[in-house]
Amino acid sequence: MVAVVRSFMVLLLAQVLLEGATGLIPEVGRRKYSESGKQTPERSESFLHDFELRLLTMFGLRRRPTPSKQAAVPQYMVDLYRMHSANGDHSAKRPKSMGKHAERAASKANTIRSFHHEESMEALSRLKGKTTQQFFFNLTSIPDDELITSAELRVYRDQVMGAAPPNNSSRNSSTTGDHGAPAGGIHRINIYEIFGVPQGREPLARLLDTRLVQDSLSRWESFDVSPAVSQWTSGKGRNHGFMVEVHHPEQGEMDGEHARRRSRHIRVSRSLHRDQDSWPQARPLLVTYGHDGRGDSVLHTREKRQAALRKQRRKHQHKASCKRHALYVDFSDVGWNEWIVAPPGYHAFYCQGECPFPLADHLNSTNHAIVQTLVNSVNSNIPRACCVPTDLSPISLLYLDEYEKVILKNYQDMVVEGCGCR
Repeated sequence: MVAVVRSFMVLLLAQVLLEGATGLIPEVGRRKYSESGKQTPERSESFLHDFELRLLTMFGLRRRPTPSKQAAVPQYMVDLYRMHSANGDHSAKRPKSMGKHAERAASKANTIRSFHHEESMEALSRLKGKTTQQFFFNLTSIPDDELITSAELRVYRDQVMGAAPPNNSSRNSSTTGDHGAPAGGIHRINIYEIFGVPQGREPLARLLDTRLVQDSLSRWESFDVSPAVSQWTSGKGRNHGFMVEVHHPEQGEMDGEHARRRSRHIRVSRSLHRDQDSWPQARPLLVTYGHDGRGDSVLHTREKRQAALRKQRRKHQHKASCKRHALYVDFSDVGWNEWIVAPPGYHAFYCQGECPFPLADHLNSTNHAIVQTLVNSVNSNIPRACCVPTDLSPISLLYLDEYEKVILKNYQDMVVEGCGCR
């Protein structure tokens, strides 16, 4: 029974997603499925498998993702989905940790990707007064036709506890100085692009972004690394990774224990802090904003969807005439909830109804449909115009791809907003 339901949902999902997409399902495939009662279960299952692959191709996937249980979805990506998704909470505000630069980048992108660094390739060094960490992010999963317009490197830092701020600091008013209270020092975080690592020497690097921050806060810091990522993904530069440099100007005035706390409160390496459980959500994150040249940006998706809903509510339609009907596609019915994070499903809708003569104004008909219906009224050999989607809107999906990279992407023509006779 479960197999029958799954097969039905795959075909139902295919019908919705491939509406109007000619050539994706060959005529022989349609004929074979229409005669599926005469097929063996093995042939039917093979057809459904091929069908699912065609659907995955629409999503830009080569195969069905099978993420492991260790795959972590960054909260930042979930917040971006809620902020921009047509199916999410329209009242959702910009995440507090999102800078204005990233907000502008997201408004122009139809694909947002997140990457964790390769921990096996990290390099950590500690010198007096500073800590440096080298990161490498594998970006080979970004398609060649996707133009990266912006990128940000996000680093989490913990509040430094257990020491008083320097006596000569004006920040004394905001801290208590007692044991267990937040410290009041400052430090500087520099982000470099690495050009090369000569044997036995310091990396060759250029400064991309820098920030002076307070120890008394726990928060994400976002750095603009667009110049480097744009060069790497366009093939104009080689990806050697980033270097995060943390300066502790006042470390010489502190005791050894507080100096150690200060040096490891930046979550740049698993070895720098003891809280292993929080590491999957606190590790550095590279976020890219790009566009593949197809369709609207993620932000415009929501605006277009809301406009279509207002337009649909204004329409008045006769019960038997061509109109939109409810159809909800639940991704769990086809097992896609394993890799689609959000939404759990969506309202796709479909068009059905009569296109009678004469065609009414609310049926949104073309001149050709009017002529065809007129001819049909005197010659039944000519079919009536068909009830089809005339207005479609996109949706945004948050999902894990084949490489367990988390992606927020806008997909066109997924929801029927209006029907008419064509």
